Order: sequence, then C-alpha cells, then structure tokens
Amino acid sequence: MGAHTNPHRQATPRWRGRRRIALAAGVLVAGAVLSPVGPASADPALENPTAALDRLSELSRESEQTTEAMHAAQMDLDAKQAAQHDAESLVAAAAAAADEAHGRVDEMRPAVDRVALANYQGARTNRLFALMVSDSPQQMLDQMSALDVISKQTADRVGGFTDASAEADAATARAEQAAGAARAATAAAQAVSDELARKQSDLDAQIGEVTRAFESLTSAERDQLAGTPFPDGFDPGQILAGALPGSSSGALQAGMTRVGSPYSWGATGPGSFDCSGLVVWSYQQIGKSLPRSSQAQASGGTPVSRDQLQPGDVVVFYDDASHVGLYAGNGNVLHASTFGVPVKVESMDGMQYAGARRY
Repeated sequence: MGAHTNPHRQATPRWRGRRRIALAAGVLVAGAVLSPVGPASADPALENPTAALDRLSELSRESEQTTEAMHAAQMDLDAKQAAQHDAESLVAAAAAAADEAHGRVDEMRPAVDRVALANYQGARTNRLFALMVSDSPQQMLDQMSALDVISKQTADRVGGFTDASAEADAATARAEQAAGAARAATAAAQAVSDELARKQSDLDAQIGEVTRAFESLTSAERDQLAGTPFPDGFDPGQILAGALPGSSSGALQAGMTRVGSPYSWGATGPGSFDCSGLVVWSYQQIGKSLPRSSQAQASGGTPVSRDQLQPGDVVVFYDDASHVGLYAGNGNVLHASTFGVPVKVESMDGMQYAGARRY
C-alpha cells in the first residue's frame, strides 16, 4: 500500500531534511469500524534517516490516512444506522395509524351503507316530504323535527365516514413514504458499511507493512525513531502551572500523564493511544466528550488562530486534518505520533499546521 502517491507531501520534510513521518491510526475494535486518526511526524532529531526509517515514515503516513478515513466512515455509518432506526420506527407508527384510520372507516361503513340503501329504495327524509304526507300542522311539525334529527345523524355519519376515509388514505400514503425512507436509509447504511469493510481490509494490509518495516529496523534506528519525551528546554511544570480543572489546560495536564505510552492503532487509552484517541481520552478526564475522528475534532469547538493558541487547544495537522494533538506551549504539541514512537511532546515545526480548535 505504501507505493501510492501521497497527496499531502507539501508538508515540511521530516526525515529527509526533517521529513514528516506519517502516523498510523485507529483500527476497528471488536469487529466494528473505527473513526479516523491523524498523521504524526518523526522526531525532529532524525536528520539523517536510513532508507528503512524513510520507508517506515511513508507506510505510517498512509496507514494513518486510511485510519482517519475509517474513523469518519464509522461516524457516518453510526449516523445512517440511527436514521435507519428512526425511519423504521416511523414505518411502524405510520402503519399503526393507517390501521386505526381504516378501522374507523370499517366501523362507519355499515351505517353509511344503510343510508345509501334507504335513499336507493326511495326513502324520504326532507321537510318537503313531511309537508306532503302530514295530516295536520302538528303532525307536520313533529315529522319535520324527527326528520331534522335523522338528517343531522345521516349527515354526521356521512361526514365522519368521508373524513375517516380521507385520513385512512393519508395515513396509508405516510406509511408508504416512511417505508420508502427506511429502505433508502438501509441502503445508505449498507453502502457505508461496505466501504468501511474495504477500508479496514486496506488498513489491515498497511498495518502489516508498517510492523514488518519496523521489525527490520536496528536497535539504533528504533531508538532514533522514538527520540526523547520532551524537546530541549521544555519545562512541563511551567506550562501546567496555571492549569485549571475543567479547562483545556486541564486536558493537557491529563494528557501529559500519558507521556511514554505506546502508540497503537485505534486505541483510546489509558494504556496506549492513537492521535485522536489521546485527544479524546485527555478531554474525557475533564468531563468533555470530543468526537473520535480527527476531522470531526477539527470541525468542532471554536477556531483559534496560531498566535492565540493556549495549552490544551486541539491542534490540527495536514490539509486532510489527518493528525491532531494538544498544544503544549512554546510551539510544541503533545501527541501520539506513530507506531514505535511513544506519546511525547515535540515541536510543531516538523508537521504541516492546518489550524486549531478550542473546546
């Protein structure tokens, strides 16, 4: 999978003249599809990479992009399955309403049929008929009064039957419309599910390539890849001195406790993470729920300009928003980088900055 062209190569090189290292991200958990994660970069110290490190960088970047696409597809699938469930619920409700309306029609039909039959057989139910057959004024008044009652009852029955029939027709139409929407929702969910399965198959193959490439590294290369947990001169205590519970700085403080944890595709902690998983976990510790996808994280919250970044802001990298981390002050980011690189703080300069959000 690593041979295809990366559309986002405009980023500052990470391992070849500080060429960026792609991060592998989220994998399907318990057979379910994951949402996307974002690419990470290689350690800035990797100024003279070997061919093996360079190859690992390419493979990791590709697997990360696939993972992020999977995260997004999983979120899309969840939404479409919810829409399908809602549509199916409407089908049941609409069908019940149609049955009830048709039941009222059936109840009224015998009475209306009797009226129709009486009229067909020559029954007279109007005031003129009463005048013609009455023997006295009083009898005429009595007959007219009785005919008025009969006429009103007849009109009510016919009117009720007409209304019930119209409602039954409308309810049937709504039920058919709901059934069509449910079928469409099911088809849409199935299409996303199929695409998700294809992406997982791609990711499984890419993960195999990444792990094989990593296993081919020497011990020195692996140490070079892992780098150090903090850049030179970085003081965590100074950055976190003003951290407030429940704030984004509190999320950074929680995330900093995970420095040194291994990278793992699809992991959301507490023992291992992928990039968006680390962001999700860190914010969970302050009682906030962020979306699982790096792209979704890049779309939520409030936009923040680079010169206004504060510790704990979610920083987004690459045009496809395929990597995220937490701003750690002084131009640094805390992130789950890539396979073989523990959670660490490093300079943002080695990655293509794409924006930031405040939650």
